[in-house]
Amino acid sequence: MRMTGRVWKYGDNVDTDVIIPARYLNVSSTEELARHCMEDIDPEFATSVKQGDIIVAGENFGCGSSREHAPLAIKGAGISCVVATSFARIFYRNAINIGLPILECADAVTDAQNGDTLTVDADAGTITNSRTGCVYDVKPFPPFIMRIIEAGGLVSYTRQRLEART
Repeated sequence: MRMTGRVWKYGDNVDTDVIIPARYLNVSSTEELARHCMEDIDPEFATSVKQGDIIVAGENFGCGSSREHAPLAIKGAGISCVVATSFARIFYRNAINIGLPILECADAVTDAQNGDTLTVDADAGTITNSRTGCVYDVKPFPPFIMRIIEAGGLVSYTRQRLEART
C-alpha cells in the first residue's frame, strides 16, 4: 500500500470535535461529513483538499469523544493517510475499522510542512518527504490490520471472509 499526497499539517491534541463538529453528528452521509471536515480549525480544508492528500499532526490526534464520524469525515474528504506523533486510542481503532490508514512517526511530523508531498509506503514501513528527501522508518501494520484496511474497513473485511466461506 503506497500513498502520495500533499500535507495538511496540524498541531497537538486535535480532537474529534474539531475534526467534525458536534452540530453535524446527525449526518450519516460520508459525503456530507466530508464537506464539514476540519471546518472549525481550518475553514479552507474541505474545499481545498484533494483526493490522496495526507494529514500530518502532532500528539494525541483524534482525542475527545469516541465518535466514528471523525475518521469517516477524514476518509470521505479524500485523505489517504494520517501521520501523527500519536493517536488517541479510540480514534486509532475507529480509523482502522473504517479502513483509514494511520501511522505514528514523530520525526516525519517534525519535518513536514504544509504543502509538502509525502509518500507513505505502508508495506515497506517508510515515509518519504519529497521536499527534504528524508526517509523515515515507521512500524508497518501487522498483516491482519493491513487486510482490514485493504478491504476498506472491518465490515467489508468481514463480508469478504464470510463470502469466501460459502
